[in-house]
Amino acid sequence: MPDRNAIDSPDGIDYIAVEESQRFRTLKRTQRSFIFPLAAFFLVWYFVYVLLAAFATDFMGQRVWGDITVGLLFGLGQFVTTFAITMAYVAFANRKLDPIAQEIREDLEKAQAGA
Repeated sequence: MPDRNAIDSPDGIDYIAVEESQRFRTLKRTQRSFIFPLAAFFLVWYFVYVLLAAFATDFMGQRVWGDITVGLLFGLGQFVTTFAITMAYVAFANRKLDPIAQEIREDLEKAQAGA
């Protein structure tokens, strides 16, 4: 068991208890339910791109329009995907995560003010 003095902060808030609370666990679970699937999707998408570039050079070298090749479109797609995931996460965090985090923050601020 950890030393209670290491757990308790000078203002009396037990941050370990906050971290173990149901609301905080819900916050972490909600965040992970969004992050893990998208991270897995992006890693698969990235490795497909790398493997195609390494082993399907004829396919990746096919011209689509002028000097634009399939490989170039896939490479640019990596950037587009990165920005799309970022925008989706920001929207998700604003809608789902921030309200829960704000509630936790307000409760901590009230506890600190009362200490």
